[in-house]
Amino acid sequence: MNQPATGPAPVLALKDVSKSFGAVRALRDVSLCLFPGEAHALAGENGAGKSTLIKTLAGVHAPDTGEVRLDGAPVVFHGPADARDAGIAVIYQEPTLFPDLSIAENIFMGRQPRRALGRIDHTAVRETTAALMKRLGVELDPDRPARGLSIADQQIVEIAKALSFDARVLIMDEPTAALTGGETARLFSVVRTLRAEGAAVLFISHRLEEIFALCQRVTTLRDGRLISSQPLEGLTEDDLVRSMVGRDLGELYPKQRTTVGGTALAVRRLTREGVFHDVSFEVRSGEIVALAGLVGAGRSEVAQAVFGVDRADAGEVVVDGRVLPAGSPTAAMDAGLALVPEDRRQRGLVMDMSIERNIALTGLDRLGRGGLVRRALERGRAADWAVRLQLKYNRLADPVGVLSGGNQQKVVLAKWLATEPAVLIVDEPTRGIDVGTKAEVHRLLSSLAAEGLAVLMISSDLPEVLGMADRVLVMHEGRLTAEIPRAEATEETVMAAATGLGDRAAA
Repeated sequence: MNQPATGPAPVLALKDVSKSFGAVRALRDVSLCLFPGEAHALAGENGAGKSTLIKTLAGVHAPDTGEVRLDGAPVVFHGPADARDAGIAVIYQEPTLFPDLSIAENIFMGRQPRRALGRIDHTAVRETTAALMKRLGVELDPDRPARGLSIADQQIVEIAKALSFDARVLIMDEPTAALTGGETARLFSVVRTLRAEGAAVLFISHRLEEIFALCQRVTTLRDGRLISSQPLEGLTEDDLVRSMVGRDLGELYPKQRTTVGGTALAVRRLTREGVFHDVSFEVRSGEIVALAGLVGAGRSEVAQAVFGVDRADAGEVVVDGRVLPAGSPTAAMDAGLALVPEDRRQRGLVMDMSIERNIALTGLDRLGRGGLVRRALERGRAADWAVRLQLKYNRLADPVGVLSGGNQQKVVLAKWLATEPAVLIVDEPTRGIDVGTKAEVHRLLSSLAAEGLAVLMISSDLPEVLGMADRVLVMHEGRLTAEIPRAEATEETVMAAATGLGDRAAA
């Protein structure tokens, strides 16, 4: 059970648990112990079995073999309500609150304290909510409507709700994927407060630096099997990656040498009032140019203006010598531009639509006549890209929403690469996907550049920027502050420019 030789007994544990779905074995004899006062990381690639393990602990799935133990005794959860009543709470990446209810009403929905004659005691609801927020060290008004809350604040509300149930185990599934650095720091502070009170925390994240910053132990899964469960002290990121994917960290950035050609994209003095100002740069064929900077620097906004999603107030975008009309994505596509957006679920995919139809969306005019799409051509196009990008799926006719995050990102890439672009703009290409799939995406971008594609990559991941870019453009508060060649790009030079401290003039 991977239990320390001394110390407290685990509050929640899995013992030799296996779970299958048809012919797919999601978990194979997996054991895990969660101890009070400890943050325990669960690591592994997409498809490693993490989601199945979480759902087993949360009462969604019953194990086929093995058992769940609570305070050392076997327990059977007949559903999530049983797990919740036992003090187990799951905090998901995207909370589901009632937007028109207040924070306090969301926390106590369906179990509000009552006065005489059965009337809701609104004062008690507000006061208890305020006490929960104080306990977490967070200032949120109990009467504030949930609508308009940031993802970070919504997660705090979910944590407060869990505490109102006297939760002793908090399972946090990719809680920082949509958070800024400051919001992540606040969430970590809350987690440390809960640990100090004796809660056990199971933390799932693809960001290795967060695992090392927050957790004391880590359990690694691969293909449904337990690879290791050990203290983080003494481990390195390379050690963890090797146990997750069976290869070294250095292989995450398979940068190929390329022959750089002529200018494929030229951006000249592009301005959008109040957002970014006087931005100029070029991307040449065969080159990966990274656009770096802190959150809010204007990087994504520049990409959207280049592609025509947003209309710039001044400046011009030139593709292969052709000046594009402002605010016209259709003209951008016709000129050979492609944009993979940051938010793949909201802007990159139609989640209820099939995999094959999502891939076909950018080329429907080529797949039929008179507004009728030939299914054979659509399916053939999707099957071709599924092979080229090593997409993992059951059927191409399945909704794209059933795929893992990494495979959804591959579908977005396939959708745009099928247009045979001259310039590919990718905004946060590996956000929220596991390290193994990151390596596949990096290998794809590198091979595309080697074939002559011009790539503009927006990324908040500094190792990704340094590992993949031929040049780094850095933005600070809406302005381009530096252009750094690959040989001179370091974390220090990029961060100096991103914080306004750099003295390198932008070209």
